[in-house]
Amino acid sequence: MKIIPTAEPFYFPGGSTGCLLIHGFTGSPTGVSLLGEYLAEQGYTVLAPRLFGHATCPEDMMRARWQDWAASVEDGWHLLKGVTDQVFVMGLSMGGALSLYTSARFPVAGTVAMSTPYDLPADPRLKYLKLLCKFRHAAPKGESDWQDPHAAAGHVSYPNYPTRALLELKKLLGEMRVALPKLTKPVLLMHSRKDGGVSPENMPKIYAQVGSAKKEMFWIENSGHVMTRDLEKERVFQAAHEFVVRCNTL
Repeated sequence: MKIIPTAEPFYFPGGSTGCLLIHGFTGSPTGVSLLGEYLAEQGYTVLAPRLFGHATCPEDMMRARWQDWAASVEDGWHLLKGVTDQVFVMGLSMGGALSLYTSARFPVAGTVAMSTPYDLPADPRLKYLKLLCKFRHAAPKGESDWQDPHAAAGHVSYPNYPTRALLELKKLLGEMRVALPKLTKPVLLMHSRKDGGVSPENMPKIYAQVGSAKKEMFWIENSGHVMTRDLEKERVFQAAHEFVVRCNTL
């Protein structure tokens, strides 16, 4: 197993507050690397693990189960909790779903979920996903939704969706939905109105089910799905940082 260059996990030592950053489906730690650098500059200890089957080759991802991805996050939480007093979990896309799921099971300080799906799209073809897995190993991704044409240059991601992994993503989202009412710590949801990968209507659906008394929605106006690298990434970074500050003053 060889990790794609630049897509390795990363760790930035810092203060007593930790930020665990979780990348998205078919992506890599590059999806959250700029956010990680920003948070490290603010004095946080930052860790971004590589989810199982990601940033190597698509064949590895075809062997993954949703529990493997959850285990990658849980391992990261234990590592970060061992060197900090509190941990905030922040995730992008599927990483947001994993962040919410993990936050219902571990004592986190707060959760930031960005560009997160509530469920897979209402595509009739997805009803036959289990059957499709037997005949097609990969499904094409849609058109790019980057608002900054240069932003994709440093983002490492598989070119297609492994169909077997899509089935596991569907299972994970089901587990996330069960977990949402169990959340008790503060939650910040962020979504771009121009997200072409996960429809913006997903954020209010998640918000409605989150059990936390302290929960917020924050809209980004001019970024694509990978908001942590796109045109308004600085607004995303600042919103995440300010959320942590607010949580620490409650």
